[in-house]
Amino acid sequence: MLPRITSRAAFTRALATHAGVVQKDCTSITPPYAHLLEKLEQVRKALKRPLTLAEKILYSHVVDPSSSLSGGGRIRGEAYLQLSPERVAMQDASAQMALLQFMSAGLSQCAVPTSIHCDHLIQAVDGAESDLKRSIFTNQEVFDFLRSAAQKYGIEFWGPGSGIIHQIVLENYAAPGMLMLGTDSHTPNAGGLGMLAIGVGGADAVDAMTGTDWELKAPNVIGIHLTGKLSGWATPKDLILHLAGKLTVRGGTGSILEYYGPGVAAQSCTGLATIANMGAEVGATTSTFPYSSNMREYLKATGRAPVAAAADKAAAQGFLSADEGAEYDEVIEINLSELQPTINGPFTPDLATPISQFGKFIKEQGWKDEISAGLIGSCTNSSYEDMTSVADLARQAKSAGLKTQVPFLCTPGSEQISATIERDNVTSTLQDVGAVVLANACGPCIGQWGRTDKKGEENAILTSFNRNFKSRNDGNSKTMNFLASPTIVTAMAFSGKLSFNPLVDSLTLPSGEQFKFVAPSGQDLPTNGFIPGDETYYPRPTPKAQPEVEVVIKKDSQRLEILEPFGSHFSPSSKNLELPPLKVLVRVRGKCTTDHISAAGPWLKYKGHLTNISENLLITAINDEGGEMNVAFDRDTDSSGTIPEIAKRFKARQQPWALVVDDNYGEGSAREHAALQPRFYGCAMILARSFARIHETNLKKQGVLPLWFVDKADYSKIGSGDVLNTVGLTEVFSGDPEASIKIKVTKRDGSVFEIPTKHTMSAGQLEWLKAGSALNYIRSTKI
Repeated sequence: MLPRITSRAAFTRALATHAGVVQKDCTSITPPYAHLLEKLEQVRKALKRPLTLAEKILYSHVVDPSSSLSGGGRIRGEAYLQLSPERVAMQDASAQMALLQFMSAGLSQCAVPTSIHCDHLIQAVDGAESDLKRSIFTNQEVFDFLRSAAQKYGIEFWGPGSGIIHQIVLENYAAPGMLMLGTDSHTPNAGGLGMLAIGVGGADAVDAMTGTDWELKAPNVIGIHLTGKLSGWATPKDLILHLAGKLTVRGGTGSILEYYGPGVAAQSCTGLATIANMGAEVGATTSTFPYSSNMREYLKATGRAPVAAAADKAAAQGFLSADEGAEYDEVIEINLSELQPTINGPFTPDLATPISQFGKFIKEQGWKDEISAGLIGSCTNSSYEDMTSVADLARQAKSAGLKTQVPFLCTPGSEQISATIERDNVTSTLQDVGAVVLANACGPCIGQWGRTDKKGEENAILTSFNRNFKSRNDGNSKTMNFLASPTIVTAMAFSGKLSFNPLVDSLTLPSGEQFKFVAPSGQDLPTNGFIPGDETYYPRPTPKAQPEVEVVIKKDSQRLEILEPFGSHFSPSSKNLELPPLKVLVRVRGKCTTDHISAAGPWLKYKGHLTNISENLLITAINDEGGEMNVAFDRDTDSSGTIPEIAKRFKARQQPWALVVDDNYGEGSAREHAALQPRFYGCAMILARSFARIHETNLKKQGVLPLWFVDKADYSKIGSGDVLNTVGLTEVFSGDPEASIKIKVTKRDGSVFEIPTKHTMSAGQLEWLKAGSALNYIRSTKI
């Protein structure tokens, strides 16, 4: 039995070393630049044109560029690429299912360096020390499972309290020109160091972990041309909030956002990470930036000078920036000098309002002019620069005798950040004005917030987070989350009013005098260097697999469950490769994110137990036939029930089923449970007006066929209880390039008609579908 994880680190800050940052072993984190440059030459010969930075990085990781990229046809948006990622990172909630899938593949160790980060299961209630202690006790069996699996398969394990996955990756693993996969939609945060970091589901991560080529449809490349310079209150967060307003939540789908131009070089590395992080909110595959001096200095400051030296050489050979004359599929011009602070929301991250117009917007909507809480941190804004900028405002307020008017919660991004800001008196400065400093974890950002006030009440919170869907933060669908920079959140926490604009407005002091904030400033890197804090958090680099270790899963556990393989939809001996007749479970109306399909919050505790977590399937989705939430109809018995109830009835009858869904279905997190759960209950096909990228891939991985309506109006022609048959899938399987899939719809009244659909299935993905899942197919090829 493994030793139990304790929260000792939470109570030993006074013992933390104040020595300079430890120089890391960079062997496994330095990209193989010589090999990548060699591949790049093959790419140049095949494409014969200038390349964007995104193309250089992505195509240099193609397994066989000469065959994959030759032929002269269009690559972006068309070709499927077989890629070799260099690293995988997993957070504790998604790592459970990823590891359960990896275990069933039957391999003895991971094929690429892999890390696990315990950050999602720590609930914020009253402060770092007690929250961490309680969460470790509550989740001990999950942490034991993750730690034992890490030891068995040679995975680096970052325990609870060590920090948020994306901040730790930026501080320890990210490197210019690298290609990395992460089981979280905000994995692109690492793009702040000039790499391609892509959020995926656990089954995609298993591809890399098993040494299987990872497949990706070559993204388009949107160029974001930055000119001018940020000034005053404007921050990198405001840039991405502004861009989200321009692109909308679907505008980046199928594309990489590549920033370039004179406005890039002045941005700090962590500022670039903030921008890249929220590219997920516009649906982008990932975001990246050309290598800069600020990236070099950040690498050195975080103990990775050898990586910086190697990147300098690669940059000198033209690898880490776009070619002169490279063309983008779209170019967006942004003058940073004209940018003002922006506030986005509520309920969607792309509703952008400049702060100068925000008070008017609040008044027009008839909302109360008050905020109930201010929260800063999360993976988006928890860097040293963010915290020191906020501390500047706190010092100004303290000198005027002010304290925050509402609960003010602050989340450092990592143990390194937490230790360094404590040493530099940032923590005490924030606490002096009323802040509660939380554990180094995701906390309220992903619904791990033990909030006791405002239950069922309409209220507004202001956060520096990245996502603000209904019910996401505190489980209250009436809580409006407005996204802003950490400094705007902080200033407004001293006012307590949504309409407060710190650029022009003043606060009245008890003396009657007026106080106005001065635009804050922060430090990108600490003058005295970063300190590691409690070094017991840091795993040994590239640990060796220990096959003798037994993976710990408690008998009769309600948190963890061995994953049983899904069966194939097709008979092994049949030449007919059409799906069986499918009954429509529900037609889902409007916005349906992965939060709607598989809610987080209290359900996170079941991430490793597919049977239990499937009880939350689509429980906040709206049925378009009647407009009710979490209602489905069983037409065979003329009855209704919750969506999970009716899905379970279909499963018990061995009746495979389908969903009909709206635009951008599966927007949001890289939450593969949103694909696993419907598959577990018997879903074989989903017809959509459009899909979000990660979710569509997750469905394919689990053996669910995603189809797009050719005519979006056909969405309304299909209802619950209708029977759907695929027509033409057999020809698609045969490799006929002209083949298409039609759906024969048999209505409940007996009438029949066909509708056209389009698919995005590659030859490899069809093999997954035929086998019943990608994991089934991998197992058949590896064992």
